[in-house]
Amino acid sequence: MSKKWYNYIPHPVVMLFGMLVIAVILSYLVPAGAFDRVEIDGRERVVAGSFKVITSEPLTLMDMFMAIPLGFKTAIDIIFILLASGIMFGFMEESGAVENAIGTLVRKLGLKRKYLIVLIMTFVFGSLGVFVGYENNIAMVPIACVLSLAIGGDLMLAAGISVGAITVGFGLSPFNPYTIGTGQKIAELPLFSGAWLRSILCVSALGLLSWYNIRYFKRINRGSHVSLSDGIDTHGFALSKDLDKYSISTKDMMVVGSFIAGILVILYGVFTHHWFINQISAIFCILVVIIGLINRNTGEEFGKIILKSVSMVAPGAFMVGMATSIKVALDMGHISDTIAYYLSQMLINLPLSLSAVGMAVAQTFMNFIIPSGSGQALATLPVMIPVGEVIGMTRQSTILAFQIGDGVSNLINPSLGGIVAMLAICRIPFDRWLRFIFPLFFMILILSLIFVAISVPIKYGPF
Repeated sequence: MSKKWYNYIPHPVVMLFGMLVIAVILSYLVPAGAFDRVEIDGRERVVAGSFKVITSEPLTLMDMFMAIPLGFKTAIDIIFILLASGIMFGFMEESGAVENAIGTLVRKLGLKRKYLIVLIMTFVFGSLGVFVGYENNIAMVPIACVLSLAIGGDLMLAAGISVGAITVGFGLSPFNPYTIGTGQKIAELPLFSGAWLRSILCVSALGLLSWYNIRYFKRINRGSHVSLSDGIDTHGFALSKDLDKYSISTKDMMVVGSFIAGILVILYGVFTHHWFINQISAIFCILVVIIGLINRNTGEEFGKIILKSVSMVAPGAFMVGMATSIKVALDMGHISDTIAYYLSQMLINLPLSLSAVGMAVAQTFMNFIIPSGSGQALATLPVMIPVGEVIGMTRQSTILAFQIGDGVSNLINPSLGGIVAMLAICRIPFDRWLRFIFPLFFMILILSLIFVAISVPIKYGPF
């Protein structure tokens, strides 16, 4: 029998190591180059038109393996928030509060509304991505896992509802401060201007994802053998008793209430004091202590639950470090700027609408090299904005093309620590995720490119 394309997807660790090897090889093939940079508001920004070729420094075998520990060092914030959220959920799982709360919710709603639940929860998680952020939502992912299994789904459906929706919502958010905010500041556009077109795109993409999740849910309901999460341990996520036996105790309400209070504190800190990953990790650690005290766990139990929880998320933490090593290798070889420069030059001679689409595709490619949205904006938009003006694109269209290139490709980007971390929480290997999400990725990409092409003739402007 002929193999299908997904049979050729290597193990995620092998995939990431292969990408690291490719980065090293590129350091021999691609000329080293650099843009001049200036510091504005405490952040380095590329100076347009300043690209120059510099002395090449191809990476040695030692450099390649040095990139791995350096990648872990660079990604330590994301690695720790993954561990902290995993430990926190371990204590919530031990208390039984999440299982009891979701079991009671599903009992009251009834399984007849299970497809409606998938639709609603996809938009709920998508809204978290739109308004709250990306890694900020990592603690919410296990809730989708318990809910999905409670209504007869699997862990892949849980990943589609949570990881997929958060990624789409964040990537196409009309109010994303990291991509849109940074990009519009560089383009000197009013903050979050042009939100009407991006809002239509974001809602359309989340609607497409909802349909895709429900379609998958119906398939696995017809036969569990088509589940893409067969063989994955569901311990700690699956309901342990019949729905009619679930109720919420006072202790459950205290645990869930503490979790909700912690999330509200995080939201307050993010929006009021600009908290980021380390502060959120600290809140998770505080919640571990609070929930442990509510559970009346002994010191011995504290230690066992923490180490057990760490063992569950450790593979994902390792993947985050490996993913970051790819960017470290590209930076060591000084070829990221070169790739950005030559990609921009390829767009100048294309027809206008095709150039707009080509810019989004070029940014998609760059996202695998610079997975940080704000980092990519600072590195590529000072180059892309003048190119867009030369070929007749509005600055708003250039920002839209940049956002789509960065945001949509996040669905399949193994070098993005956030998605690797959230999939690890769902216990979904990246190769299985690709089998699930690849068709939807192309659907959303085509939809988004249509929006980019439309933005050109309508002269998509600042308002």
